[in-house]
Amino acid sequence: MVPLTVTDQINRRVAVPFPPKRIISLVPSQTELLFDLGLGERVVGVTKFCIHPAEARKTAAVVGGTKNFDFEKIETLKPDLIIGNKEENYREGIEQLAAQYPVWMSDISNLDEALDMIRRVGLITGRKEKADALAADIATSFTSLETSATSTSAAYFIWRKPYMVAAPSTFIDDLLRRAGFQNSFAHLSRYPEVTAEQLRQMAPQQILLSSEPYPFGEKHIAEFQVLCPSAQIRIVDGEMFSWYGSRLRHSAAYLRSLISAG
Repeated sequence: MVPLTVTDQINRRVAVPFPPKRIISLVPSQTELLFDLGLGERVVGVTKFCIHPAEARKTAAVVGGTKNFDFEKIETLKPDLIIGNKEENYREGIEQLAAQYPVWMSDISNLDEALDMIRRVGLITGRKEKADALAADIATSFTSLETSATSTSAAYFIWRKPYMVAAPSTFIDDLLRRAGFQNSFAHLSRYPEVTAEQLRQMAPQQILLSSEPYPFGEKHIAEFQVLCPSAQIRIVDGEMFSWYGSRLRHSAAYLRSLISAG
C-alpha cells in the first residue's frame, strides 16, 4: 500500500497506508459512518459504545471505551489506521497510539466541520465519491430546514446530578440554532454545570432532556416542571443532536419534527 499523507482536523500530518485495510474506530458516530461507507469488513476494532450498526461489536473487536483504550488488544489487531476525535477521546491515550500507528483525528463543533470530516474520512479510506455524495445529501437536507431562527429560548440538558447543559461552541448548540432555538446558557462554557437556581433565573421556554449521555426519560419531566412551571419540557433523541457522522442524514427531518411539534 502506498502511504497517503493527509492533514487531520487538529492539523496533524498523518501518513495513512492507502487504502487502509485494518481500521479501528474510537468514536461511535464515526464507526457508523465507516459501515455506511461500505467499510465494515475493514473495521477490526470499535469501542463498547459503538452501538450502530448493531453488528459492529460482533464483527469487530471491542477495544475498550472512548476514554480508556485496551492497548494490548489494539496491538493484537495490528491496525493500519485509527480514527478518533479530540473531544470524545483522551489526549494521553491518543498520543500513545499515535506513537505506533497512523491516527487520524476529527474535531467537530458545527455542521460544516462534520461534513468536512465525512469527506476527509471518505478520502483516506478510498470511499471519496460515496462520502462526497453523503455529505452533499446532508447539506441539502439542512438547507431546506426552515425555522423561525432564534425565536425560542431553550436549555439542552446532557446530565443530571449535577445538572449539565450543552452551551456555546458545541455541535449540539449549532444544531439547536439551526432548529430555531436560542440557547439559554449561551453565555457559559461549552458543557457547564448549572444549578436549579440558574435554570429558574434563565426561565427557558423549552427544556430539552437528551436521551444521552444521561438517559433522561419521562420520569424526569416532573422534576424540571417544578423548577420551570411555564416551560415546555421534552425528551429528545440525543443521537440526532450529537452524532456527527452518517446519522446526520436523519437529523434535519428530526429537527423539523421538533419545530412542528413545538
